[in-house]
Amino acid sequence: MESRIENKLKLEVEKHGGLALKFVSPGMAGVPDRMILMKNGKVVFVELKALGKKMRPLQIKRKKQLEALGFKVYCIDNFKGVKDFVQEVMV
Repeated sequence: MESRIENKLKLEVEKHGGLALKFVSPGMAGVPDRMILMKNGKVVFVELKALGKKMRPLQIKRKKQLEALGFKVYCIDNFKGVKDFVQEVMV
């Protein structure tokens, strides 16, 4: 289910002119799954989870680190979350 949500996010972001890049940082575990690049240089991060699953403590730590630098980090675990994300961030 998580992969279906991730695919939907990628398609919706691209439909609105952005990129949803798979985010991997060797040597730093717990980073969000996707880095969303939007028009005008805006960047946000998204952690994707299976329905009802929560972020692990290390993921929460990375979220706080990114937020301390001024980035927004979203956690999405369902298709409605993708829709809400697109409405808030992409439109």
